[in-house]
Amino acid sequence: MTSPQREAAEGSARPIRLLLADVDGTLVTQDKVLTDQAVAAVDRLRDAGVLFAVTSGRPPRGMEMLVEPLRLQTPIAAFNGGLIVNPDMTVIERRVLPEDLIRPLSQLMESFGLSVWLYRGTDWYVPDLEGPHVAREAWTVKFEPVLMTGFDGVTRDVAKMVGVSDDHDAVSRAAAATQERFGQLVTAAPSQPYYLDVTHPRANKGEVVKYLAQRYSLSTEEIATIGDQPNDVLMFAHSGLSIAMGNADAQVQRCARRVTDTNEANGFAAAVSRFVLDGRADSP
Repeated sequence: MTSPQREAAEGSARPIRLLLADVDGTLVTQDKVLTDQAVAAVDRLRDAGVLFAVTSGRPPRGMEMLVEPLRLQTPIAAFNGGLIVNPDMTVIERRVLPEDLIRPLSQLMESFGLSVWLYRGTDWYVPDLEGPHVAREAWTVKFEPVLMTGFDGVTRDVAKMVGVSDDHDAVSRAAAATQERFGQLVTAAPSQPYYLDVTHPRANKGEVVKYLAQRYSLSTEEIATIGDQPNDVLMFAHSGLSIAMGNADAQVQRCARRVTDTNEANGFAAAVSRFVLDGRADSP
């Protein structure tokens, strides 16, 4: 057995039958480009009979551009699993934040200097259209936000709150404080160094792994996961083979079984070839 085959076989007790991938920092480049190599890697998975699915903190509309080039047929887990949709964007399952938590969550994040966004239904609300990362996010998800002048009328059916700051340490501290104060009522983790995602307690990527396992009658040991941020660690913990991107920080990499190249060096495609497909013939 070659070294890559041995690593793939040792990384999971069973052959991988589904790969679940994060999007930003993993499947696409820093410029949000889906490379030809990434598309070809998904084609190779399909040819090998391995299912492919995506999950992200993005809203569903922010992942529509992946459906056609990747020929997605599996459910898409948006908002880290807060909203699960079919590739045609019809809703399968919705997990929203309790209405009475929206204001106190916002107050806590703002106490760390974070600007707070809300995602509700198909709309994205921001307190300042010229605020930090708004223009970049609009370009990424391919739709514009709605100006939010207060919380009246927008606290119901919130799938995700995002705390935004270029003070990365403040984002990390706000994440820890949110999880400490609200405990099992929410899931709080950075999706980027400058974004703190707060979702329903079952709206996390670990729950996405369990949902896909049930839907396709798989053991979680037959699922591989790949990502780059702290909110990907929960899906690492619930999968048979976990792969961290080379651009992930050291703490995230330590939580994964394998580490691939960066997203700028086609690390996703490399991981598919080296860790997911090469060991299939030798896997028990």
